[in-house]
Amino acid sequence: MNDDDIITSEEIQIPDSVANVPMVTNGELGQSSNFYKMAFEFQKIMMVYESAIKQIETKLDILNKENKVNRKRNPIETVKSRIKSPDSIASKLEKKHLPVTFEAMISNLNDIAGVRVICPYISDIYSVRDMLLKQPDLKLIQEHDYIDSPKESGYRSLHIVVEIPVYLSKTAHNVKVEIQLRTIAMDFWASLEHELHYKNTEKIPDSVRRELFRVAETIAMTDREMEEIALELQALD
Repeated sequence: MNDDDIITSEEIQIPDSVANVPMVTNGELGQSSNFYKMAFEFQKIMMVYESAIKQIETKLDILNKENKVNRKRNPIETVKSRIKSPDSIASKLEKKHLPVTFEAMISNLNDIAGVRVICPYISDIYSVRDMLLKQPDLKLIQEHDYIDSPKESGYRSLHIVVEIPVYLSKTAHNVKVEIQLRTIAMDFWASLEHELHYKNTEKIPDSVRRELFRVAETIAMTDREMEEIALELQALD
């Protein structure tokens, strides 16, 4: 998800003895006397991110229930979430030419905690975004609208990074979570495109890229047409 900070080192307190200890790769497990200490600290950090995700999921669930009680059409189809794996974190830090440490992880990665919201229609994406950002404990940090300005590949989605407070027994932490909002059709295309990239280690031919872009355009047109049909039906009520 993107390049801004997730949490500053002041927001999650990591002991100096641990913050600068490199994360351990599989080949180094037997060589590191600090492995168990590092694993425990990593677990504590991940717990804070997981708590932030749970709070976002709870907010979305409440919005779902409110619409159901008010007998309104639900703008949220499904919600998915994930925490980046240690391997993915290390790989991304190395790709950015950053040290593989807890401190670098916290300061430089903003997609450790991710939530994906799947909506029926494009307008629902912006409705859910607005409902979330009206809540006083959520702060918008960053927004990328790949629906209005799709990526070169044809990828479409609305990405927002929000900051949410996580209160523990003795401390409070402002945690950043990336939320991706997509239609069902956008998610279908993105999932298949990701799978193709994952399965093909060699460069995807330009002809396939062009075809993927064409399909993305077709899906976008279908999204717009389905929403127009929905609006026509709503006008009949």
